[in-house]
Amino acid sequence: MLKSNIEVSIRIGNTSDAETLLELEREVLSESEFMVSVIEEFDESTEQLKSWIQKILENQRDTLFVAEIKGKVVGLIVFRSKNTKRLSHTGSFTAMVKKEYRNQGIGKLLIKELLDWAEQNPLIEKVSLGVLSTNQRAIELYKSMGFVEEGRKIKEVKFNEDLYVDDILMYKLV
Repeated sequence: MLKSNIEVSIRIGNTSDAETLLELEREVLSESEFMVSVIEEFDESTEQLKSWIQKILENQRDTLFVAEIKGKVVGLIVFRSKNTKRLSHTGSFTAMVKKEYRNQGIGKLLIKELLDWAEQNPLIEKVSLGVLSTNQRAIELYKSMGFVEEGRKIKEVKFNEDLYVDDILMYKLV
């Protein structure tokens, strides 16, 4: 249940979600100041996304969850592990929530579902993320869920000639 008393369900994503997830990604990239990529760089097709989702579903160290309200996908979180033996115990996540559903607790529900999955997965020991230093709401959310800053990439993201933003690296051991 969300802050607004709207019921949300979290489930594992699947290839049939590809078109809906493409729409979600396009929407978020087109209006969010907290994403590294911009909409002009996004040219993924439904078939490419289906293939990507299938690879996630086939890898025991990766997962994809979607948040739905009344059968409509409003958010996602994807966790991808490292492909090398010495780093395979760790991975990082990316989350997106439609603008009209932000600040209602959906992101927190998605992260909680991911952390529950990671704690039950004997192959995963560390969950990581990167967050822009300007995204204070997300940083506070991550800290409230036990994530710790482990470093910064200074001036990592350049928005224009005068505006650079740090990429904060955070983690949580599970």
